[in-house]
Amino acid sequence: MARKHLEGKVAIVTGGAGGMGSHISKVFAEQGAKVVVADTGADVEGRMGVDPTRTNAVVDAINEAGGEAIGSIGDIADMQVAEDTVRLALDTWGKLDILVCAHGILRERMIFNMTEDEWDGVIRTHLKGCFAPTKFASIWWRTQRTHGGRIIYFTSDAGISGGAGQPNYSAAHAGKMGLMRSNARALAPYGVTCNLIAPLASTRMTDRGRGVDTSGPAPSESAAGTARDPKNVVPIIVWLASDEGGIANGRIFGASGHRISVYSEPVQERVLWSDTPMFDIDRLFEEWPQTLALGGYPMNRMMGMAPQPEGATS
Repeated sequence: MARKHLEGKVAIVTGGAGGMGSHISKVFAEQGAKVVVADTGADVEGRMGVDPTRTNAVVDAINEAGGEAIGSIGDIADMQVAEDTVRLALDTWGKLDILVCAHGILRERMIFNMTEDEWDGVIRTHLKGCFAPTKFASIWWRTQRTHGGRIIYFTSDAGISGGAGQPNYSAAHAGKMGLMRSNARALAPYGVTCNLIAPLASTRMTDRGRGVDTSGPAPSESAAGTARDPKNVVPIIVWLASDEGGIANGRIFGASGHRISVYSEPVQERVLWSDTPMFDIDRLFEEWPQTLALGGYPMNRMMGMAPQPEGATS
């Protein structure tokens, strides 16, 4: 009989009824975890209000399959909702082991066309929506001292490399990297880890991509069983949520069909040194081509930007 790697664990999955989150919730339950499925039931833009239908369907499916799940309906970026969701787990099962923040919305617009509402809404949902439940989960973990816990956020290529037409989404996902690394440092003394997943799969969000043919069926409708199936992302999340996954902290993992990867950390790749605290400006201009320009700027070529400096190699 296959081992249940999350046996006895208690997990909160935000966005737990979405394309990615529903798979996480169900597989967590299959792996032995008791699950709080937290979701608003809103559309991809977060503008449909609160609808419990999809959340209840995931909870019912888990319970009918012999697992244990309860629903939490509401905006997880609201501090009271976040506190109530953590309290629901503690009151129901007496503890909390895992927090997965898989929720999100998408409001795309070029930077020169983006409205304040489109900016604020996406930043709030993604970034504050991770902060709020993490705050209350960490309060409890801190009181337990040796209990430990697992926090798992999601980012995207937009957060890692930037997405044209997605300045709000890119900024929010990049912000999660900073939050994740801060959590990893601050909560490690309490046995809590925090990591980030960069998934590649077809969901309602990716159906909105600029390269998608909107005249035909949505790609997510035919993703099941293929490399683009959101369920493919779940195994690494199970590992990170497990006791064994405690060896990973403050890292970004890529996940897709056929492939799991770990990202390198940012490093200073070139250095120009001055004997005085402030660089002489003329010297900086003079020495730049033979120092900081060495190796070129590959991203410029990828984005069709300015040419490489004279004599640079890549």
